Amino acid sequence: MTEGNRGRVKDMLGLRGLSREQLTRILDTAANFRQVNERRIKKVPTLRGRTVVTAFFENSTRTRLSFELAAKRLSADTLSFSASTSSTAKGETLLDTARNLDAMRPDAVIVRHPASGAPHLLARHFPWTVINAGDGINEHPTQALLDMLTMRDHLGDLEGRTVAIVGDVLHSRVARSNIFGLQTLGAKVEVAGPGTMCPPALAELGVTVRHRIDEVVERADVIMMLRIQRERLGKAMMSTTQEYAALYGLDEARLRRARPEVLVMHPGPINRGVEISPEVADGPNSVILEQVSNGLALRMALMYLLLGDEGGSDAAA
Repeated sequence: MTEGNRGRVKDMLGLRGLSREQLTRILDTAANFRQVNERRIKKVPTLRGRTVVTAFFENSTRTRLSFELAAKRLSADTLSFSASTSSTAKGETLLDTARNLDAMRPDAVIVRHPASGAPHLLARHFPWTVINAGDGINEHPTQALLDMLTMRDHLGDLEGRTVAIVGDVLHSRVARSNIFGLQTLGAKVEVAGPGTMCPPALAELGVTVRHRIDEVVERADVIMMLRIQRERLGKAMMSTTQEYAALYGLDEARLRRARPEVLVMHPGPINRGVEISPEVADGPNSVILEQVSNGLALRMALMYLLLGDEGGSDAAA
């Protein structure tokens, strides 16, 4: 979070450094916004007259669509920017693209970018609100917030709960934001994965590092499986998907070793049969689609807190 003029919260760039009170306020507001999505007319006038731009320099389905729908349900005017069909494909720099967006006077720009720190760069240079929708391998704060909202729905207070994050933690911005947020809320985080994807240096973030999935499933209240990011992996980091699935995938046999009420989560998109079996992804412990539903309410709440007239100096903090 960064502040603009007169102490008003301006941006959502990451969860590192946010307080328990700040996180709780966002989650509580998101829980209240869920009722809007249950109405026959799913719209409120909160951001009428505001302009929200979604600028995605990487592919996305859930995040982009939920941000766009969230803005529309708050009555904002929306513009959708895709790098593959823009002048970025012709070599235009990020700052030059942003300067052109700035000339159109947006109120907020939601950014996903392959370079870590890209949203932070924009937040320093422009007056509009910047929301990080995922930057490189750094953070994905709104995904972690919707994950924590989903956990809280089922578990209540997260203090003392154990969350196991399994897979390619090294390259996962989702994992990093969850680690920051969950620890702030008092949860214990254990990570497990191959040494190349889950190096011991991750312990510096305050998590317990394991290298076998079987070492974490039995104790966990939540098992969060991560997508294998083939676009970021070299051949030396993973041999075959079949071997990965055998050693680190969550299937029914492994799930039977977990607590009966354990929550199974995945940020998507799912590589079925690799990090998680179809039977587990679609089974009774899975809350994957609840994560998607909560993502819409969470992103509505965040835009309300950052852009709404009642946001104030501590609204989104």
